[in-house]
Amino acid sequence: MTCLNEKLILNSVLITGGGGFIGRALCAKILAEGRQVRGTIRSNNSSSRLPDGVDAVSIGSIDSDTNWDDALAGIDTVVHLASRVHVMGDTCSDPLAEYRKVNVEGTRCLAVAAANAGVKRFIFISSIKVNGEGRAATYTEDDEAPVDPYGVSKWEAEEELHKIADKTGIEVVILRPPLVYGPGVKANFLRLFKIVERGIPLPLASIKNLRSFIYLDNLVDSIIACIDHPKAAGQIYLISDGEDVSTPELIRKIASALGKSARLFPIPLILMQLAGKLLGKSSAIDRLFGSLTIDSTKIKKELGWKPPYTMEYGLKETAKWYAKKPVS
Repeated sequence: MTCLNEKLILNSVLITGGGGFIGRALCAKILAEGRQVRGTIRSNNSSSRLPDGVDAVSIGSIDSDTNWDDALAGIDTVVHLASRVHVMGDTCSDPLAEYRKVNVEGTRCLAVAAANAGVKRFIFISSIKVNGEGRAATYTEDDEAPVDPYGVSKWEAEEELHKIADKTGIEVVILRPPLVYGPGVKANFLRLFKIVERGIPLPLASIKNLRSFIYLDNLVDSIIACIDHPKAAGQIYLISDGEDVSTPELIRKIASALGKSARLFPIPLILMQLAGKLLGKSSAIDRLFGSLTIDSTKIKKELGWKPPYTMEYGLKETAKWYAKKPVS
């Protein structure tokens, strides 16, 4: 391997979950840079979800027994995106056990196989959920207090990766993003776009919180920085757009991107909390009203990384995608 401008030139990248929201964008960007890209898929008939030019490898379920031999052959760097994602209102009898099967045992299995295959660097896309939630103070990399099964599983996976790195020498890099938005976004962020686009009034005008987000292409750019930069080895980084906004401010920005007017009106917080309790939605209300901000100083100082796109740009690109999306 050669060195240029203090960056590692790594030619072959395996991206788990390459057909997902983040994976497709990352595959396309890395391909555009002239690198060889391999993406994992759950079954052979799902290879069409990968961008053209990506080498597809079917690996089935991700757990402690997954066979990664074909996927890892000739690979320099692994970017591990695939996981059991955060599920609102999980109905499993033991949610933590289900998260652990994929997020902990599956990650350990892949990392050990990667080290044995001679992979140089392993980049793990964790979550800000490892830091916790529900506090006003800004999070840094030193804060670790997961409060739900998903966050616990991601934290446990990080701990396993540190142990594997110590034993094998594989370079582990961990990124903890907040909520990611951009073209192809789903779940609550997509629902918010639908509500704003339809002009539905929202009783959120008096919320005075602050939250960090990250635009899809900013996340992709940070991952590529961690693929290349030698100083990233062994590090944990929190990443965001660097533009913390309140919930009503986010809604106004979405409305602007859609060419709509934000329809906001105030309701006392205590009434919203009472309604949430009566409807069994207290945790959702707390997240909507609560703050969650990130300090990305570390990655900026150590790697010289900064988000290349503003939140305004990211929301406009998301709005363009949304306008072309089939009505649902």
